[in-house]
Amino acid sequence: MDPCDVGRSYDQLTDQWNIDGFFGDYGIKQHERAIAFVKVKRTALDVGCGNSGRIIELLMSHGFNAEGLDVSDRMIRLAKQRHPKVNFHHADVCEWDFPAKYDFISAWDSIWHIPLAKQEPVLTKILQSLTSGGVCIFTTGGLDTPSEKVDATMGSQMYYSVLGIPNTLKVISETGCVCRHLEYDQYPELHLCVIAQRP
Repeated sequence: MDPCDVGRSYDQLTDQWNIDGFFGDYGIKQHERAIAFVKVKRTALDVGCGNSGRIIELLMSHGFNAEGLDVSDRMIRLAKQRHPKVNFHHADVCEWDFPAKYDFISAWDSIWHIPLAKQEPVLTKILQSLTSGGVCIFTTGGLDTPSEKVDATMGSQMYYSVLGIPNTLKVISETGCVCRHLEYDQYPELHLCVIAQRP
């Protein structure tokens, strides 16, 4: 599946995400931890923002001017309805040219949907789009080697891929960033939360 196929799958799942309180505080504690590393809070981007705006709202509550990016047309349309003053981008992160550098980038449960061959260039692009001192939080699978799969756990066919922990840490280092935190936040599930910072 390419990212546009994933976007169409999420178009079909939008209503599941369109319920207030559906996510509760999922991922918020980890975002608060990541935000604590940021000294200058100006610009932020939520990659794979979905429609709820909960990460956008968190970022704005910390003083960021937040933007959202998503490949799903329906998710973006609903996000714009909820937050009409926020700048949302409907695009595939693999092809999208970042318009600016950001002090904070979140890619929570999103970039693992891009093709395995594009994982390294996309993560590199994201980390290179951080300002000096900027922080990125993202999730990936807690596996040791590259892997990809397709399943329908959420009801619609969905693609997942991961670089594996060693390769992920290698990309962080090669982009001049530092891994500040790595956590199996849902252990024994292989869900990995990573916080990286550009010194």
